[in-house]
Amino acid sequence: MIRLLLVPLLLVGFSVAAQQPARIRGAVESFDGKTLTVKDAGSVQISDRTEIVFTQPIKLADIKQGDFLGVTSTKGPGGKLTAYEVRRFPKPLNPGHRPFDGGKDQTMTNATVGTVAQSSDGRELTLTYDGGSQKIAVPQDASISELVPGKPSQLVPGARVNLTHDEKKVALRVQVSAPK
Repeated sequence: MIRLLLVPLLLVGFSVAAQQPARIRGAVESFDGKTLTVKDAGSVQISDRTEIVFTQPIKLADIKQGDFLGVTSTKGPGGKLTAYEVRRFPKPLNPGHRPFDGGKDQTMTNATVGTVAQSSDGRELTLTYDGGSQKIAVPQDASISELVPGKPSQLVPGARVNLTHDEKKVALRVQVSAPK
């Protein structure tokens, strides 16, 4: 009887896992208008339903109280967070603070700006979300940008992408940054 109950549960679990978007990060190797190849990560199809957003560089001074940010940080001694990427979003997206899939000491904080201040360590953001807040140091070399609508023409060799795709390898959303 238990085995009969476990089989449908396993099938549902596999079905849900198969429907979760997969992520690819890296540099564009090529794009022919339909197939986007990311160096050392494979290819995905770009459809007319693929959302493309561009990371437009801005200055920390452009960020104001009340803006919604996504901040990728590293956790240092004593749990101090230091940003290496700060993105201003046009609208709130997945608020909260959690581990980031790039490494064990990396975090992602999607939250509203409470304050932008100078601290004894340099520049510091205080971000708030339901259930908490985080203080994050922002060094001078941190990447600071805002997400704006992008275009397929920005998918050029060397451009950095962070994308999600479905089980058929059709890109759902592509975040692209200009080549360095």
